[in-house]
Amino acid sequence: MKKSQEQVGFARELRQKQTDAEKALWMRLRSRQLQGVKFRRQEPIGSYIVDFASFERKLIIEIDGGQHNEERIKERDEERTTRLKERGYQIIRFWNNEVLTNLEGVLERIMEALR
Repeated sequence: MKKSQEQVGFARELRQKQTDAEKALWMRLRSRQLQGVKFRRQEPIGSYIVDFASFERKLIIEIDGGQHNEERIKERDEERTTRLKERGYQIIRFWNNEVLTNLEGVLERIMEALR
């Protein structure tokens, strides 16, 4: 599926406005630092833009802020997860706070998902 120019522009904007948690995780995922796996950040997949994706391993990592506790957003996240799983992706989610306070634990869970 071809990415629209609008999606690519929005993804570029998101990369420039990363949260502290996204920045911290990206510094550990970039340049194949984790088990030699290539990750991309703020990457369009279908009609969604995911936080981090490994296309070779079909793994998506999402970093959620507190707004993801709101019912409307929870429902949207569930729909998004369903659609991405239909495309063969495994999705793992972390809270911003979890990344910032337990980055090594987050990385361990990602490595488990990669095995």
